[in-house]
Amino acid sequence: MLTIEVCEKVTDDVVEAMARLVPQLSKSAPPMTAEILSAVAEHEACYLLLARDEDGSVLGSMTLVVFPIPTGIRAWIEDVVVDGDARGKGVGEALNLRAIEIAEEQGAKTVDLTSRPSREAANRLYQRIGFVPRETNVYRRTLETE
Repeated sequence: MLTIEVCEKVTDDVVEAMARLVPQLSKSAPPMTAEILSAVAEHEACYLLLARDEDGSVLGSMTLVVFPIPTGIRAWIEDVVVDGDARGKGVGEALNLRAIEIAEEQGAKTVDLTSRPSREAANRLYQRIGFVPRETNVYRRTLETE
């Protein structure tokens, strides 16, 4: 049994789970703290989704951001990560489908995400559940922070 929940309160088990999961997503991410996670979970535009098994263990997570722009409400999926031992068991699909439901409930016109080409299984999943590649360039500018 797999459940997908919106994390509204960051507990010790969430911090521990994210400390285990985030390095599987990004080697350069800062160490997870309750403060970092609370800033996400408590932000009005963010939904920190957690996938839990029947024992309550966190198997994966993602962040859905829903925001208004002049042309409508948009949604963006970021930081999708499924624990290595849980991959291929429907966790990523369940997280994405719940994110799509939330985006629809919030009136979003679209849901966007990016995925590196090397993440072949993830890219197959996204296409299987209805995401289509866009003809666009993605640009990034790194900002200097203290």
